[in-house]
Amino acid sequence: MATVLDEAITQAVSLISDAHNLVRVVLSGRRRNMQTPFERIDIRPVLIKELLHLQVIENDGRQSTAKNFLPAQLDTHTLLTSGFSNILVEQITGSFSIRISKKGEALVTRTKGNNEQVLTHDRNKNRLLNPADPFLIEVGISDSKGVIKPSKSDKYMQVEEFLRILAPTLTNAIDAGQLHKPTQSNPLVITDLGCGHAYLTFGAHQYLQEQNIPVSVIGIDIRAKSRDRNIGIAKKLGIEKSIEFRAQEISETTISKSDVAIALHACDTATDDAIAWAVQSDAKLLFIAPCCHHDLQSQLSDIPEPWAMLTKHGLMKERISDLLTDALRAQILRLLGYRVDVIEFIGGEHTPRNMMIRAVKTGAKPDAQDRKRYEEMIAMWKVKPALAERLEKELVSSASA
Repeated sequence: MATVLDEAITQAVSLISDAHNLVRVVLSGRRRNMQTPFERIDIRPVLIKELLHLQVIENDGRQSTAKNFLPAQLDTHTLLTSGFSNILVEQITGSFSIRISKKGEALVTRTKGNNEQVLTHDRNKNRLLNPADPFLIEVGISDSKGVIKPSKSDKYMQVEEFLRILAPTLTNAIDAGQLHKPTQSNPLVITDLGCGHAYLTFGAHQYLQEQNIPVSVIGIDIRAKSRDRNIGIAKKLGIEKSIEFRAQEISETTISKSDVAIALHACDTATDDAIAWAVQSDAKLLFIAPCCHHDLQSQLSDIPEPWAMLTKHGLMKERISDLLTDALRAQILRLLGYRVDVIEFIGGEHTPRNMMIRAVKTGAKPDAQDRKRYEEMIAMWKVKPALAERLEKELVSSASA
């Protein structure tokens, strides 16, 4: 039922202050026209040196940071009014949740139940993937004894850190109504474009299934050999009903619909093929980690001043073209109704290609300034992004809307 927002917040603050009965608090989603300090905040009671504290875990979409406060020290009201659209407070005897609508109304739900309070304080960073997981052994990241192979440690960390971004982003999108709530009969469709050896494909499938998030995962790669290998692994793991592989070009795949699109390290304009396919397939979430950038670099001939001072050096020209390419990709997605951020998804010591474009489809119309900046940028550098060519129809439609 709808209630006054201030009253609902006051009730939530009161429940959280009762730390002896508190199980956890989850703040997620984003209110209309507001910016949250973090993508998600979790709060739970922990016992430290025989004193009850509230542990606040702040997740920025890439990593989590934990801080501990005595209950009287934590400004709960400020956290609850900092822009989150979903507030969940679980106690031992039930839960209290607030969903803030686009009109700023509070939709409050109360449920009764028995929840367990866990007060242990774990200082260690828990791994999402057990090295002995059968899929890690089958794809060759772990050896037969369930130990990560030294030569595959970077690959293991890439999968691990990607899941740390994927899981909370999915959860927040579901909570915010940007993705449907998955069920066994209507799972989330996740497509990995250019999956290769399918480390991420299998990782996403296994981890999300373990988190009780029903998914149907599709891996696409041009190489028939990769397809056959991955199908064999899926059968060996007994998961072939919810994961499949196809040997197809990204731009020519027969798949027409997906909820989530992943493309990590697709070479050059294959990344543009992946983004274009995702947009045209109405994907609600995009996780794109570009690889090499040659398209715009080859177009940079008439350099605007004073940038020629930088582009006369080959290495610097390459890096500028990388930044320009991905900035334009991000801006095109904004023009098409996506909320976009660019993040580092893993440390540079594991891979030099560690930047990710993460986009969530909100349907928000771009403002005139966004379009003006995009047009001025391509006019200044005299370039035509490959992605703009692939999405020309959509960009024209967006401009006229």
